[in-house]
Amino acid sequence: MPPKKKARVTKRTAKSDKDERESVSTVKAADKTAGHKRKAVSSVETGNNGTSESSGAPQYCHWLMKSEPESRFENGIDVKFGIEDLKALPDQTDCWDGVRNYQARNFMRQMKEGQLAFFYHSNCKDPGIAGIMKIVKEAYVDHTQFDKKDVHYDASSKPENPKWSMVDVQYQRMMKRFLPLSELKKYHLEHRPKGGILKDMALFTRARLSVQPLTAEEFDFILSLEDKEPL
Repeated sequence: MPPKKKARVTKRTAKSDKDERESVSTVKAADKTAGHKRKAVSSVETGNNGTSESSGAPQYCHWLMKSEPESRFENGIDVKFGIEDLKALPDQTDCWDGVRNYQARNFMRQMKEGQLAFFYHSNCKDPGIAGIMKIVKEAYVDHTQFDKKDVHYDASSKPENPKWSMVDVQYQRMMKRFLPLSELKKYHLEHRPKGGILKDMALFTRARLSVQPLTAEEFDFILSLEDKEPL
């Protein structure tokens, strides 16, 4: 739904994968511990309209959150943050900062503690879904917007009226197999004319968003692909 732009490498090294084969039911039952504050780097886009979602907007409970697993420097700072980096942190928990798109921000403000999100590797050689994480702290002020040394500093945002929010996420497990964008796109194209589950998946209909909603049906279908041969 991402993650310190100061030497982002600080939070980016792998540790043991005891949850590798954890079942989905166990993931959902995992206790909801609050996380350490750090920066889960998410893809950053420039927003269009700053209006908040209307009260009648759809409410979601599953998510896909993009982050960059390969080194990329902005103003001399590496913004790399892959799932292995999240897994390596204390309590395997971090804040998902740096979102600078209003719609993506609004989706984060909908997130509830305990909800699950796919960790999606973006802007890299092999984009796709790498693992699962859990929301462990609901939306609060993203402090990086006020930090002049941070790559996501926003001079137009004021402490008395902050524009940007973030959530805390906690690593749950790796996918049983990496689900590449190319495979997901094949399902989307197959489902679109037939009215299948992935016909309207935001990854293809709102592709630029770094934080995207998933219906329960989309989430479960994608999860089921772990146990299938690649399409």
